[in-house]
Amino acid sequence: MSLLPMADTPIKFGTDGWRAVIARDYTFANLERVARATAAWLHDAYGDTPRIVIGHDTRFLGREFATFTARVLADAGIHATLTTSFLSTPAISWATQAMGCDAGIVITASHNPPEYNGYKIKAHFGGPATPDMISAVEAQIPSVDASGDEPSTAEALIEDGMIEVKDVQTEYLGAMREILDIEAIAGSDLTVVHDAMFGAGQGVVTSLLGTDRVVELHHDLNPGFHGTPPEPIDRNLAELQSVVAEPGHDVGIANDGDADRIGMVDENGDFVDSHRLLALLVKYLHEERGLSGSIVKTFSTTHMLDKMAAAYGFDIETVPIGFKHIAPKIATGDVLVGGEESGGIAAKGHIPERDGIYIGLLIVEMMVKRGMTLSALVDELLEQFGPHHCYREDIHISDAQKQAALKRLSEEGGLDTVNGHEVVELDTLDGYKHLTKDNGWLLVRPSGTEPVLRVYSEADTPEAARALVHDARAQLDVG
Repeated sequence: MSLLPMADTPIKFGTDGWRAVIARDYTFANLERVARATAAWLHDAYGDTPRIVIGHDTRFLGREFATFTARVLADAGIHATLTTSFLSTPAISWATQAMGCDAGIVITASHNPPEYNGYKIKAHFGGPATPDMISAVEAQIPSVDASGDEPSTAEALIEDGMIEVKDVQTEYLGAMREILDIEAIAGSDLTVVHDAMFGAGQGVVTSLLGTDRVVELHHDLNPGFHGTPPEPIDRNLAELQSVVAEPGHDVGIANDGDADRIGMVDENGDFVDSHRLLALLVKYLHEERGLSGSIVKTFSTTHMLDKMAAAYGFDIETVPIGFKHIAPKIATGDVLVGGEESGGIAAKGHIPERDGIYIGLLIVEMMVKRGMTLSALVDELLEQFGPHHCYREDIHISDAQKQAALKRLSEEGGLDTVNGHEVVELDTLDGYKHLTKDNGWLLVRPSGTEPVLRVYSEADTPEAARALVHDARAQLDVG
């Protein structure tokens, strides 16, 4: 008996995977459709015996959804390795590459609210599947007319050797010990507060550094995330900021639901955004480790990186928003650092994938090697490359309001001024980016994963960056 639904629910992948509300559109029936399409793509691309590794985060029914996916794929002739427990997305990406698999699947909705779950596809090179790969899967998602029997049981498929259950976490931790100076961090006197946000990063930092070096925050299983979406941005990290500011705590690391994104808090309890983390990594990897390479950044990321590229003689490339546009550049080129403003960062020497725990510990390694606090490192950066302050607001409005704002920007060629600053150029690579005469910028873009209009800015003071966004909201009548 097929589990396909009575209604043909459209399934589209957004910026990073397919995400939907559990029990409304994210159902076993629709998951079956996506898994079948994945199997068809794998056979087309890799022949008769493709191999895949499958994991899940801590969301509701994650284990059940992952096991069901493995059953569907195994019945379709795909050899599936299923992780023993919840696991971060970067660990699955690492395993996809390290185990020589043709793809990886993560059952996760990343930073979305708790009512969501999702489905991320990882490519053989250890990063997000490319847009072409995703298009190939989408093209083969069956309609309600497709037929098929309920997949074989997991027990039967394990016995047949089509599903293997494996402890991937232990191997991933071993790889982290090889690429980070864990001995130096664990041997220092720093105390790291790790906020797992109830997600898949639970226990990883402690396993690497030891209980003497780590204070754990939100390291228990709660599929509802206690009401806070697991996104490591300033407004969601008040408790982490308060704890880090207490005496004896030196730095805070926060990771999203599947631990591919990073947010950090300095010793004063102040949030340090990914714009500055990216810039710090470029400086550290080049000036301290002696590494070089290009910089790849997304459309909404700080222009400080352009200044740094010019100073160091590096090439820099700007791509549309979504790490899937960065990963292939890293996999095929010589990239020092690649990243996006939403907390997704990759650095040379690891996989072509966002890894929030790796990046957080690399920043801590920088603190140990330089003998400086995180706030001092940021101050040094701004002294060297000038003041850059970024700001973002996510506007939850009706679809009609959102479409009206986007229509106006399209028809009028953007805004003429923002907060009194003349717009000298409109860049439409991914949204509507207004470049001002005063070297600031403002970007308006609809989210690729949520019903949200995002407005971003950068200016030479925090107040000026906020003013750009507030003026644009008023002009576009979006609150």
